[in-house]
Amino acid sequence: MRRLSFYKNKKVFITGHTGFKGSWLCHTLLFAGANITGYALEPPTSPSLFKQTNLNNKMHSIIGDVRDREQLIHSVQEAQPDIVFHLAAQPLVRYSYREPAKTYEINVMGTVNILDAVRLSNTVRSFINITTDKVYENREWNWGYRENENLCGFDPYSNSKSCSELVTMSYRNAFFQNNNIAISTARSGNVIGGGDYAEDRIIPDCIRFVKAGKQIVLRNPHSIRPYQHVLECLSGYLLLAEKQYNDKSLEGAYNFGPNEDSCVTTEELTKIFCGIWGMDATYIVQNDSGPHEAHFLKLDCSKSKALLGWKSRWDIATAINKTIECAKAKTDIQMTEYINQQVEEYFSNQKVSC
Repeated sequence: MRRLSFYKNKKVFITGHTGFKGSWLCHTLLFAGANITGYALEPPTSPSLFKQTNLNNKMHSIIGDVRDREQLIHSVQEAQPDIVFHLAAQPLVRYSYREPAKTYEINVMGTVNILDAVRLSNTVRSFINITTDKVYENREWNWGYRENENLCGFDPYSNSKSCSELVTMSYRNAFFQNNNIAISTARSGNVIGGGDYAEDRIIPDCIRFVKAGKQIVLRNPHSIRPYQHVLECLSGYLLLAEKQYNDKSLEGAYNFGPNEDSCVTTEELTKIFCGIWGMDATYIVQNDSGPHEAHFLKLDCSKSKALLGWKSRWDIATAINKTIECAKAKTDIQMTEYINQQVEEYFSNQKVSC
């Protein structure tokens, strides 16, 4: 538990805390003994992990929109955080084709607004903007993208996140060069884990199909993605925020992705899911002629491993097994127990990085 001991009694501000990844981050920081303030809209799905696990009563939760600059600045000033994690976003590729302007408003101006709030704060020491592996100009390479590769996401979601990266870089250069506030961005793979109910994500879709007694429908069976359990990337974010808090020279852009053997096709991922779920779970391939999606995507995480001492720990089969454990929970109380057990298991077995 020494890796998380840094966060005991630290004041942490999280945008997007009511979402899937934000809720997992809250559970992890609560386990570490942090003092958390969250700022986000109401949970984006029903059911939601945030409500299932009663997070509203375990932390200070503010319902607000990152596009509301004044409320966001006021909330940060009231919270007086040491560390800020920016997760609030419109995170779905297909939705971004339907609502491109809204996607850019949230993902770009939301980033501008939280960086303004950090700029005007006299307490923040470490800021992490969580973006995505899709920020890179995808050339369908067979090797992983490094942090210095060109940023130019194809679809409105991916491109808006590329813009968010550029905004963060500009603010770091313009406003944070001569102070002790460290500013970084973090790019992770396709996360999976218990309590994800979003549409158009492969594992939540698989769970919905099998629970309804239907065959799983695959759109793009040959697409390769860097799949990882949500705790894998969260461990990277937490480590980066801690390291740069103590050493501003470490700020920058970082990839947090799975090992090579966990970068599998959608069909391979589904086969693993069906094998672990059991009960005759099966799938069919059915292209729905949807919008463009990249076929091949990997991350090179050499920088995170070399400079931070971070490494991936759970392989893809373990990640799916942990996700299915939560999906089969019979009550919200049992779901909460599984989440907390997985957080404890993951971080208790981590080796000290420093």
